[in-house]
Amino acid sequence: MSILFILGFIAAAFIGISLGLIGSGGSILTMPVLVYMMGIDPIVATAYSLFIVGSTALVGGIRSLLLKQVNIKATLLFGIPSIISVFLTRKFLVPIIPETIYSNGSFTLTRGVMVMVLFAVLMVTAAYFMIKKPKIKAATDVVKQNDQRKYYIILLEGLFVGAITGLLGAGGGFLIIPALVLLSGLSMKEAVGTSLLIIAIKSLIGFTGDIGQTPIDWMFLLGVTILPVLGIFFGTWLRGKIAGEKLKPLFGWFVLIMGVFIILKEII
Repeated sequence: MSILFILGFIAAAFIGISLGLIGSGGSILTMPVLVYMMGIDPIVATAYSLFIVGSTALVGGIRSLLLKQVNIKATLLFGIPSIISVFLTRKFLVPIIPETIYSNGSFTLTRGVMVMVLFAVLMVTAAYFMIKKPKIKAATDVVKQNDQRKYYIILLEGLFVGAITGLLGAGGGFLIIPALVLLSGLSMKEAVGTSLLIIAIKSLIGFTGDIGQTPIDWMFLLGVTILPVLGIFFGTWLRGKIAGEKLKPLFGWFVLIMGVFIILKEII
């Protein structure tokens, strides 16, 4: 067992800690940890990531539910199209992606490289939202005046986030939370709790699309999953002592550097 592999388990715990501390973004590190530190094939890693992210978010989601920080209506409205989209993506789209997508002379684009580059682009996007620290205020009046338009937007974003989750194994909390605040009029605390529950449900259901299609090492997967699950408890405890929002931009810069590194590594 290599040092890098062992460090991967430590990094897995950090995923849960960061998720509990800053509320979102931590799960975006799951794929790089699995692929670059633990040597998992990128396509298999997307399946593993769904299970790890889903299980970790479920712990946070249940806790938020007990604290009455989850909006059930918003969970169903956003969650149902996401669940359908992520399941269909894992069940039907991912299996038909060819191993070699494009080849021209010395350059070959494999599906593994494509997934990692797209994931890196997602990391850069997530980093932007973390660094920018947008001041999101619930637009309750707008929500009431444009109910029908709001529902269409929520439906479309749910389908889009579900497809992203299915293809790349990312939770997409940085996309879900602003939508819940701006379109559903939720408070930030309620949006975070609702987002965690949505991520948990769609990720775990999406993972079922891989059962029977993707080789799964259950002992390894459960061993890796327990660390971020424990980490989220520690991160939540830390949040009472450290201002998580102040750490989010710093974490965003780290994610940005990682994303750029992955793009350069995979392309060059």
